[in-house]
Formats: sequence, C-alpha cells, structure tokens
Amino acid sequence: MCDSSVVLAGKPVHATASRCQRGFSLLELLVALMVIVLVTTMVNLTVSSGGQDIQLESMVRNLADVGSYALDEAQMTGVDYGFLIEEESAAGETSYSYRWLERYFDPQRNIEEWREPASGKEVFAQQHLPPGIALELELEDAPVVELSPDDEKAEEEKITPQVVFYASGEATVGAINVRQLSDGELLWRIQWDLLGRFDVLRRGVADEEEEQEN
Repeated sequence: MCDSSVVLAGKPVHATASRCQRGFSLLELLVALMVIVLVTTMVNLTVSSGGQDIQLESMVRNLADVGSYALDEAQMTGVDYGFLIEEESAAGETSYSYRWLERYFDPQRNIEEWREPASGKEVFAQQHLPPGIALELELEDAPVVELSPDDEKAEEEKITPQVVFYASGEATVGAINVRQLSDGELLWRIQWDLLGRFDVLRRGVADEEEEQEN
C-alpha cells in the first residue's frame, strides 16, 4: 500500500509514501537508449567531418607554403625544384598524393635527373590526400593534365615533375583543383603565376568574393 498511518500526539496522521513510485518500463528504457545512441552518432559524424575539413585545409595551405619555399630555395641554392602529383589505384579505389623533387647532375651517367630533395626532408615530405579527395592539375599550356596511375609510371629515375620552380626565380604557371572524388565538387583551388606567387581559394573564389556571395 502507498498510504501509511502514523500516530502523533494521540492522533492518527495519514501520509503518502513517496517511495511508492512506478519504475521505467523496458520499452521506455530502450527508447531512451536509442535516443542516446542516435545523438552520440550525430555528434561523432559532425566532429569527424569537421576534422577532415580542417585536415584538408591544412594540407592545401601547406602545399602553397612549401611551393613558395621551394622557389626561394631554388634561387638561393641554384638548384631547380619540382612538384609531382601521383594517382594510385588499389582494390578499385583511387587515391592521390604529391611529392617534391630536385634536379641533380649524375656524374657517373653524365646526365641530369630528378630525385628527392637532399635537404629539408621534413618540409618536402610526400603527402597523401584523404580518401575521397582528388587532385586536378592545370598548366598554362594544358587545361587539364592527365595523371598516370602508379602502376603505369616509368622507372623511378625517369620520373619528371609536372611543375618546376626554377633557380632563375620563375615557375611553371598553373593551378591545382582539389575536388570531391564522388561528385567532382570543387573544394579548393591553388593557383600561382610565373613568379611563383600563390593564391589559395576556397571553392575557387577569394574570401572577399565568397563573403559578398553569401
């Protein structure tokens, strides 16, 4: 019973026991659990998506910064630097990466070739794009440069960069479009001129233009 009687000063007093309450049913507990799981999943997806966006933006801006550094280094050392985008296919999935090279003279073979930079290995480290992100290279004399899959590349010593930063202070004019691989959506555009001056454009437009559009 939920009612109890207590004798106080010779008079009975009736009170309702608060402890006599109905507990949660199994169905209510399951519904509450499902809501918690759903909210947690949505939060994790949001955090994950935001983290990937931050990572991609960091890589894009790093690419432009290293490009400017490569041109400065080329002028200081008198050694040409190059930029190579690679497309790789494995298990039916396509991924993209890029790396930096430097021109050097091989005295044994008496020829000039390209190799990984001898100095600044951390700065010029190879970078792999996140899954689902594609790189599209545009050069002044070619609207879109076809990238050869990794298994179709020539031997390592014959590989040459698509973009060159010359010791003379000039660079191959071009741009890189960073796209969503699934639908081709343009996420970022990196472009540079003959003097190696870089512009990083979100969705292909300057920040000022984007603010005006919004």
